[in-house]
Amino acid sequence: MRLGLTAFLARDYDEAINWFRVALGWVLLEDTDQGGGKRWVRMAPHEAAETQFLIARAVGDQILFIGKHAGGRVGYFLYCEKFEAKRAAMEAAGITFEESTRHEPYGKVAVFQDLYGNRWDLIEPAG
Repeated sequence: MRLGLTAFLARDYDEAINWFRVALGWVLLEDTDQGGGKRWVRMAPHEAAETQFLIARAVGDQILFIGKHAGGRVGYFLYCEKFEAKRAAMEAAGITFEESTRHEPYGKVAVFQDLYGNRWDLIEPAG
């Protein structure tokens, strides 16, 4: 088995697509109209990424959970190389980091928020 997709609740498809492209540099893999205002939107850090995000426009009571995917905890862990350059590029794109870079046994890390307030770790693994 492998984890192929994880749902990412969004207020608006195009708003989320734009944020992932501009702020994180992700690529749009698919954007298929399913009718009735629904779309199948897949994004990932790069075209060969094993795990992808399915951008899911929230409807009804789901709207209450936008920005609360992990109940206030860090819910996403984004691994990178060249941490300082990536962090600087993200900040230039408008991303808010909650803290200075920390050095942990597992690598460099800093918490940031996405466009809806979900918390992420940016991590450059040690070693």
